[in-house]
Amino acid sequence: MATQTLTIDCQVHAYERNRPERPWAGFLTGPDEVTGDDMVAAMDAVGVDGALLISPFTLYRYDASYALAVYAKHPGRFGLIRPFDPQSETVADDIAEWTGTPGVVGVRVMLAAQEYEADDRGLNQIFAAVARAGVPVNVMCAGKLPLLRELARRHPDTQVVVDHVGLAQPFDPPAPPEPFADLANVLALAECDNIAIKISGACTLSHQPFPYPDIWEPLGRVFDAFGLERCLWGTDWTRAVNLLTYEQGVEAFRVTDRLSDAERATLMGGTLAKIYNWSPQVDG
Repeated sequence: MATQTLTIDCQVHAYERNRPERPWAGFLTGPDEVTGDDMVAAMDAVGVDGALLISPFTLYRYDASYALAVYAKHPGRFGLIRPFDPQSETVADDIAEWTGTPGVVGVRVMLAAQEYEADDRGLNQIFAAVARAGVPVNVMCAGKLPLLRELARRHPDTQVVVDHVGLAQPFDPPAPPEPFADLANVLALAECDNIAIKISGACTLSHQPFPYPDIWEPLGRVFDAFGLERCLWGTDWTRAVNLLTYEQGVEAFRVTDRLSDAERATLMGGTLAKIYNWSPQVDG
């Protein structure tokens, strides 16, 4: 019962500043560093109880060592997810090892990182491995939604979670002229019962200031198609840092009159707790 009242962010990132001991593989929009302590402080300031901590692919590729260090320091606050390489010859074994690690709640695939076909051996190995492990696969798939739908159909026992409303989202303002142009392909995913969707970073698609009133009509169509029991709120912090504050990413969903209290509780924590079988451990 208590899990329904917790506020859980479905996607945040933490990372150290670039240094030889843990060098960055690329560049990530955001501060020079956002440590686990920084992320916890940001969550505490606005009453977010826990979050799914996604090891940032742009910086660390397939190395989740920093996410594991953050979890070790704040074990009650974060569930862990990291990306996997479909081209790795050991990907199935690697997933089995990862999903047996304390704190781990899922894996991630960067479907938009390169060109794939639905019969790709590595992708299908990943989807099968997460089903065996009983965890969701989180998929970064903007521009690749029909491919994801085919993969989900091939693996009906695999829980799939679409990242970031399935849409390309900006790193800097302004939002794209037609941020919801691919919404029809997003809604088509709802036909697959094993697909859930992160309503993460949605505020960055707005052309209007806080509380972003123009996002609610298209988001309402997503809610109607999937049902709120398959929708998970999140901020995609810190990718969104140049477009809004963490508080705004949280409060926009608290102040809207488009959600009842019960719907808000489902979207902002209840669905996540069920799909990932995880809730933060809070004092008191």
